[in-house]
Amino acid sequence: MASVNYYTPEGLQRLKDELQELKIRGRAKAAEDLREARDKGDLSENAEYDAAKDAQGLPELKISKLEEVVGNARVIDDTNMDVTKVLILSKVKLKNLKNNMVLDYLLVAEEEANLAAGKISVKSPIGKGLLGKSAGDTAEITVPAGKLQFQILEVSR
Repeated sequence: MASVNYYTPEGLQRLKDELQELKIRGRAKAAEDLREARDKGDLSENAEYDAAKDAQGLPELKISKLEEVVGNARVIDDTNMDVTKVLILSKVKLKNLKNNMVLDYLLVAEEEANLAAGKISVKSPIGKGLLGKSAGDTAEITVPAGKLQFQILEVSR
């Protein structure tokens, strides 16, 4: 059984748009590639046809996986969430206690993570280490480079 994942309305819409794009353009391109390869002659010795036939399964696999993800997706209703604790969709201002650097992150679902945009996954080491903490708390988080300590300066929505 697949696990339920929580998304922002925008994140879920992006997944649905990607799924629709694959169903329409992805399938059409795979079919066109197969048709072109078939038109090139003897199928028993046509490596391009074999490759196109194999490649046709890739969009179908991705469509299947995306349908499962979208089917198990839930939109987050943050109206009743505790705004004093770090949860998914929390905006968190952190201070790295080692170098005094201040960072701002938004905790999001794994598929919506984008470090350049300041969005980190709740499943990342830092995201996991921050969950449930409040402003003023210190979080010691183990990352691949070692242990980091962050002071949580602010939590908001």
